Amino acid sequence: MRKLAQALRGAFAFVLVSANTLFWCLVLFALALVKLALPFEPVRRRLDPLLNAVATAWIACNTGWMRLTQPTRWQVQGGEGLKPGGWYLVNANHQSWVDIFVLQRVLGRRIPLLKFFLKQELIYVPVIGLAWWALDFPFMRRHGKSALRANPALRRQDAETTRRACEKFALAPTSVTNFAEGTRFTAAKHRGQRSPYQHLLKPKAGALAFALGALGTRFRSLVDVTIVYPAGAPTFWDFLCGRVPQVRVHIRELAIPEVFCSGDYEGDPALRSSFHQWLDQLWQDKDRQIAQMRGEADTIWRKPGATSGPG
Repeated sequence: MRKLAQALRGAFAFVLVSANTLFWCLVLFALALVKLALPFEPVRRRLDPLLNAVATAWIACNTGWMRLTQPTRWQVQGGEGLKPGGWYLVNANHQSWVDIFVLQRVLGRRIPLLKFFLKQELIYVPVIGLAWWALDFPFMRRHGKSALRANPALRRQDAETTRRACEKFALAPTSVTNFAEGTRFTAAKHRGQRSPYQHLLKPKAGALAFALGALGTRFRSLVDVTIVYPAGAPTFWDFLCGRVPQVRVHIRELAIPEVFCSGDYEGDPALRSSFHQWLDQLWQDKDRQIAQMRGEADTIWRKPGATSGPG
């Protein structure tokens, strides 16, 4: 009976999230068609805030159905000084699709609309892929090491994608959001990487560095978010069914070193090394924070013989 009740809860939540998504996406698509037909900066300056407002309403309704259907207990610490105006660079650890809903719930209306770096393949997700395109989410191509060795010019593709996206973000306050690990954490990926962090995969520096290079000092700060699911990382269906008893979130706002906003990450080896060291320290702090939130010892774990630093 308990499993049946959870399945019914999940079905009801799925209907709510689907109806909410379809309704707001229709509004988004109508505005996006105007932007597509009139691709001029004055038009964009008027339409982008409207598109962001529609997306904010969509997220607010998502929070509504979560409160209505989910018994999850939320424990959120930090972020008291955040403001809805201005630009933010948001970084978080990544374990599940649920992470996106968590970030939207805890940061919604506290800072501008979150816009994520997404894998290119996600543009083909029905309905939502088009919505992400309409909202100018940057779609990034992932190239394997063998492809990069064969064609080093591919390294520039994501940099150019980030630059173009950030030019659009400059028209209205935006929270540029990135999962620096580049993929969801699993034990198998952790072993395969020989990650030097206990609870994290190696971070990828590129998207963060390119965003800083493109928007520079517009960013008010870095919002570093740490997410922990004490019962284990859930699937989206687990979340819909109410099988996530607790979510713990820690938010801290950090100043961004000015040199990273004005320097040349690609062309300056010294700056690139400094950026990697900064990101590695950020990841060590996050690893320690996860251990504390999970009730583990306040220590940083390093796998013997592992190489440290961002990917």
